[in-house]
Amino acid sequence: MRFRHPDGTTVHLAYCTNVHPAETFDGVLAQLRDHCEPVRRRLGRDRLGIGLWLARDAARTLAADPSALRTLRDELDRRGLEVVTLNGFPYEGFGADEVKYRVYRPDWTDPERLEYTTALARVLTGLLPDDVTEGSVSTLPLAWRTAPGPHRALDALRVLGERLDALAELTGRSVRVGLEPEPGCVVETTGDALAPLTAIGHPRIGVCVDTCHLATSFEDPRRALDALTEARVPVVKAQLSAALHAGQPHLPEVRRALAAFAEPRFLHQTRTLTAAGLRGTDDLHEALTGDALPDAAPWRAHFHVPLHAAPAPPLTSTLPVLKAALARLVGGPRPLTRHLEVETYTWQALPPELRPRTRDRLADGIAAELTLARDLLTDLGLKELP
Repeated sequence: MRFRHPDGTTVHLAYCTNVHPAETFDGVLAQLRDHCEPVRRRLGRDRLGIGLWLARDAARTLAADPSALRTLRDELDRRGLEVVTLNGFPYEGFGADEVKYRVYRPDWTDPERLEYTTALARVLTGLLPDDVTEGSVSTLPLAWRTAPGPHRALDALRVLGERLDALAELTGRSVRVGLEPEPGCVVETTGDALAPLTAIGHPRIGVCVDTCHLATSFEDPRRALDALTEARVPVVKAQLSAALHAGQPHLPEVRRALAAFAEPRFLHQTRTLTAAGLRGTDDLHEALTGDALPDAAPWRAHFHVPLHAAPAPPLTSTLPVLKAALARLVGGPRPLTRHLEVETYTWQALPPELRPRTRDRLADGIAAELTLARDLLTDLGLKELP
């Protein structure tokens, strides 16, 4: 979906396909047929943007085989889909029964992360629509906080910047890569991103702002985005997502409601803001155990809840944080980013009674999220394009 900002800039809105597990090239083609095209049809659009997640095997196939890349591009065109952004955070196994800490491996201290991200950038130059010259890739924020040798990560990103420059010169298309701050990682907040990205100082390497992560860390959206702007750190893309919010975690009924979201597949980092600063646990079930986390102030958990359907009381979502961030991202005289991506990958991790049981129900939910995002954009003065 494309929108015209009042300054004339085209802003792209997509949804991320990491909600549809696929590890291979054939699996990606099946995603387009079984999920992405049905979402487009529900929205009544001739064209729908998707943020592709390409696992290691699929990325290698597409980078090594020009005919496979042409096939994918043809399938996108045939099904009314377009790609300007890729999700390069998960490397493989995102559809596994247990993901947890595995999603952070390999990190940017491992040469394989550099090779994988380089492959994604090369593939993206071949997938961009004919009238688009800039793509984006989101990636993990260096490493999980316990990883050794963070200087190696910065060295790898400097090499990546050189490769992106060479790719732009070769293809005439620019790909930018954004570190996605996430609780528990070396770069947990947008503030943590300032020092390493300023040190790298490359215009094609910046930040991917995920509004669920922003909210989980209790960052103020306007202050965070203004700091990035002042430091001249580019916002490569933004992921529109909402975290789980519990206003009174000391109450037994709130604890019971939260426990329904403590599931075994993904890591749900949980945070609270105290007078002494941010406190947290690596997972929601840890926060619910004993007194691991102070409960005098609200808790927020890294659980991407559907944008259009906040949990039932006594819980809610951080949709207001998303709205505030979006207003700063694209509501001003010039957009801070041109790539927006709805990223709710946890549909099948929701409490059983909230999970979509069929492909049709999942497509309905994704279409509803995109409709909400579209309405937020038009309310900010952007014009939806055909």
